[in-house]
Amino acid sequence: MSEVDYNSGGEPLYDAVTTGRLRIANLVESLSDEQYRSPTLCAGWTPHEVAAHLLQPMLVGIARFVVVSLRYRGDVDRTVDHVTRDLARRPRAEVVALLREHASDRVSPPRVGPWGQLAEVCLHLRDVARPLGLAGPHSDAPQADWALLLGYLTSPVVAPALVPPGRLEGVRLIGPAGEVWESGTEVRGPLEALAMAATGRRAALEDLAGPGVPVLADRLGPE
Repeated sequence: MSEVDYNSGGEPLYDAVTTGRLRIANLVESLSDEQYRSPTLCAGWTPHEVAAHLLQPMLVGIARFVVVSLRYRGDVDRTVDHVTRDLARRPRAEVVALLREHASDRVSPPRVGPWGQLAEVCLHLRDVARPLGLAGPHSDAPQADWALLLGYLTSPVVAPALVPPGRLEGVRLIGPAGEVWESGTEVRGPLEALAMAATGRRAALEDLAGPGVPVLADRLGPE
């Protein structure tokens, strides 16, 4: 593979994001009503809110986001939650249809840029599927997408909103096929678990091994 430009988008990135949005649309459409209203790894959100959240970059403009943020004194997390719940007023069928309609949209939101969209479709898919015990090609991103994402998450230009400075310092991530990112104390495991832990999902730590796991766990903070 040619060298990846993490400062901008590119066809491999956009293709992965498009198929990722379609994959999530298919997954949430297939869930039973009970599954669709069950907890996810995103605190306080069900699969319905997660799916609605993925529409934010395409349906919510910067001006509207800023106006809402003023209500919460600039608290981004609370602003995102407010906007997400507003989008989630739509029924499931409409959310699914909008995800498919906007699957190929190329957006670059503040704080995370175009690469944040790859993180969204890979990580949020598993935020929904992991607690439900779902695995396989319909509820997980391809290994190539996880590898592409890990390259970005360990790059010097990764958005702090995804991986805060210092979280991966001195930690060497090693995938099942010997893929290596960063250097230092080893953390080994599936690419999905490496990416999820790197972005703060403590639930993924149970799938990782190596002397670097306690280091990473400590940096993620309490549950």
